[in-house]
Amino acid sequence: MFVRRNVTPLVPALLSVALLSAACAGQDDAKSSPNSASSPATPHGYVEGATEAAEQQSRLLLGDPGTGDTRVLDLITGKLHDTARRAGVTALTTDGRFGYFHGADGTHVLDSGAWTVDHGDHVHYYSAKIKEAGELPGGPGASVRGDAGVTVVTTADGRAGVHPRADLEKGAPGALDAPDRLPGTYAGPVVPYAEHLIGLTRDGDAPAKVVVLDRSGKRVAAPESVCEDPKGDAVTRRGVVLGCADGALLVHEKDGTFTAEKIPFGEDVPKTAWATEFRHRPGSTTLTAPAGADAVHVLDVTERAWKRIETGPVVAANTAGEGSPLVVLETDGALHGYDLSTGKETAVTERLLKDVPEAATGEAAAPVIEVDRSRAYLNDPAGKRVYEIDYNDDLRVARTFDLDIRPSLMVETGR
Repeated sequence: MFVRRNVTPLVPALLSVALLSAACAGQDDAKSSPNSASSPATPHGYVEGATEAAEQQSRLLLGDPGTGDTRVLDLITGKLHDTARRAGVTALTTDGRFGYFHGADGTHVLDSGAWTVDHGDHVHYYSAKIKEAGELPGGPGASVRGDAGVTVVTTADGRAGVHPRADLEKGAPGALDAPDRLPGTYAGPVVPYAEHLIGLTRDGDAPAKVVVLDRSGKRVAAPESVCEDPKGDAVTRRGVVLGCADGALLVHEKDGTFTAEKIPFGEDVPKTAWATEFRHRPGSTTLTAPAGADAVHVLDVTERAWKRIETGPVVAANTAGEGSPLVVLETDGALHGYDLSTGKETAVTERLLKDVPEAATGEAAAPVIEVDRSRAYLNDPAGKRVYEIDYNDDLRVARTFDLDIRPSLMVETGR
């Protein structure tokens, strides 16, 4: 594997680790009061053997369903790491540190060795060795959601089990075999949020409703809510967004109280254009979702407002939010940039992908766009490469990573 560079590397973060740690220590002391609504404080995220850094330690997890080959691409060094071959993998997801290779017999967990702990006004960046972390139970259709404390597996039939995050960090054989089972069944993934678990329950054919559980599975709240045909979820600084037929539900916690607020589309949207799969930059409150064949939904969670942006035929879309463009891979194989406010096209690249699969078909999967605070990443399975894009510079290709596998599956960790 070699890297073709078009520009100089990213500028390192200006704040030192020492200053961040000192600031965090003071704030954590302040949060440790038993009466504090923020107690217990968010863990620093440090584990034995990890190294704290002054900048984000981003890595790409890559998979080829056809051969079972997997790799980890370190975006700081450009080095490609070989990892275990996994036959039968059909999907790849992440919680920001661990990669979940989903297959027919369960989910293999890979510790990417890169993660971020966000304290709101500052963050901690960590790196450690890449290692195998074990196998999670759950067959086809199982979903995995995690945070700094727990990892939740929800199976296709709505059963959910909770694993302590420490079990994944240890990577000990058999550590993931016996999760703590949650009571009942759920109409979608159970999502960790604000030291609790957010789920949707449904009575027969009735609309789904939000339920809030503590980490032991005890129901602690059921904010008034209605969600028809739930599908799609995302965690933001403003709360958990759950996709519904008429828009989304925003589940938010403040001072220990949970509320559920509907964010309707504001217009009639056909079923083929519902927002069912959200993508965004972790930490951002601007979400994207396909809106049919030739448009993208953009949800501003802060403003509680949807916008539909007309594009060309959409293959993948994402945005960093906060003044950055909407980045769309279209069927012409080029990346297109759109202004989030006006919807106008602002930039377009040359044709980057010669072969553009529009949907997952056996060994092929639709390319994805991963976004962090300064760059976007586009996988090119047929070309055996990944493009690094400077989305704030007219979608300029900053680096090209040539690989020895077809990277049909890709997620970014360390964010």
